[in-house]
Formats: sequence, C-alpha cells, structure tokens
Amino acid sequence: MKRYTNIKIQNDSIVKEGVRFRSTTKYPTIPLSVNDIYVITQSGDRYDLLANRYYNDKSLWWVIACANPSIIFGTLIPPPGFQLRIPIKISSILDSYNKLNNG
Repeated sequence: MKRYTNIKIQNDSIVKEGVRFRSTTKYPTIPLSVNDIYVITQSGDRYDLLANRYYNDKSLWWVIACANPSIIFGTLIPPPGFQLRIPIKISSILDSYNKLNNG
C-alpha cells in the first residue's frame, strides 16, 4: 500500500515552482484486539521485515510502529527483547487511515 497516494497536495498558492507539498499524514489509533500477535523482538528485527512476514506487505511497517507507541517513532528497528504487538485486523486499520486522510 502506498500510504501517500491519497494524501492531498497543498493548495497551489503555497507551492513553490516545481515543488509540491502534501498535507500532514494522520495515523489512526490502533485499538487492542484479542487477535493481536505478540512477539519478542530479536537483534535484526525491523518493522518492515515484520510487516512483510505478517501482512505480506513491507510498506505497512507503520501499522506495527503505531501499535507500539512506547518505542521511539522514527526508526525501523525496534530494540531487541521488547514485546511487540502485531495488529491482525489490518483492513479496519487501513480503513481508518484512509478515512482520516481522504476527508
């Protein structure tokens, strides 16, 4: 999933010549579910690799990152030995994401 595809381009009045700006991306709150999977991270784990393993789509790394807000956002590498929540209800998360960013 290309998460910036539906993010609106800013009004032309603030666009510099040859440069386009997109609106700020909004991420949904990801509720807990009894179906979530929990893993203990190991050295070499990365959000994109975990997303590929569980969702067959490495671009959904942000879902795992957003579901684990106690880890510093801005890195693809969770610390080893951390209990990481992998949300499984991905379709409802993507629906929420699209509603937040298409509205």
